Amino acid sequence: MSAVVQSPPGAAPGGALVRSVRDSLVIARRNVVRMARIPEVLIFGLIQPIMFVVLFSYVFGGSINVPGAGLSPSGYREFLMAGIFAQTVTFATAGAGAGIADDMHKGLVDRFRSLPMSRGAVLTGRTLADLVQTALTLVVLAVVAVIVGWRTHENLGKVLAGFGLLLLLGYAFSWIGALIGLSVRTPEAATSGGLIWLFPLTFISNAFVPSDNMPTFLRVIAEWNPFSATVQACRELFGNLPAGYPTPSAWPMQHPVLASLLWSVVIVLLFRTLAVRKYRRAAG
Repeated sequence: MSAVVQSPPGAAPGGALVRSVRDSLVIARRNVVRMARIPEVLIFGLIQPIMFVVLFSYVFGGSINVPGAGLSPSGYREFLMAGIFAQTVTFATAGAGAGIADDMHKGLVDRFRSLPMSRGAVLTGRTLADLVQTALTLVVLAVVAVIVGWRTHENLGKVLAGFGLLLLLGYAFSWIGALIGLSVRTPEAATSGGLIWLFPLTFISNAFVPSDNMPTFLRVIAEWNPFSATVQACRELFGNLPAGYPTPSAWPMQHPVLASLLWSVVIVLLFRTLAVRKYRRAAG
């Protein structure tokens, strides 16, 4: 004789994990639809990285000596673009924080709390929607980069892997933005809090200039910076490291692809845990 076990009322097939994934996708779709209805958010988000591409390419190109490429403007453009891509995906942190702070400020948390849904799905859905926006931004930025002279010199698989690392880094940093958004009272504070620490993180790195000429203590910080690991990994995967470019002695710079993956996974695990815990306390 076989027994039939009935699920509790309101439970979806597949258990808590399936319900959490379903709820996360619903929230992600809601945020993507909202982004599509406000296209100026995406447009204004593109202006800054495009300005960085143009300004750094034509103002600093030919003035910064890249080992292996010298003062070649084209060599610097290829060296630069991985840094611009990485800066763009990390600066999306401010938008993620501001969006979550806005939802909290408008009482959206109270409305979601009344629904039979996973608490963590609200944040996961928001970060997935931000990932979609980041991917669209990277596509447009890559087109602009090609127009100003950027080229890749590796096969398509490696190039796509480089963009995959960039998206993973952006997703990881969106969880930092989520925690910031949950920790402040207004969207304006979330925007400021999401940007102020990103400037030293991105500039004390190998994004715009080689780290070899930095003072020793800054060079160590730059070489162990998770941002630098992703930039170095993308340069290798895009084929944008000049021949003869010296490899720094720090482990992340010698194994940048692995280091980038490890840094991004650790950031996701740590800040997702903190953000979901913060959200549950706010919604409790």
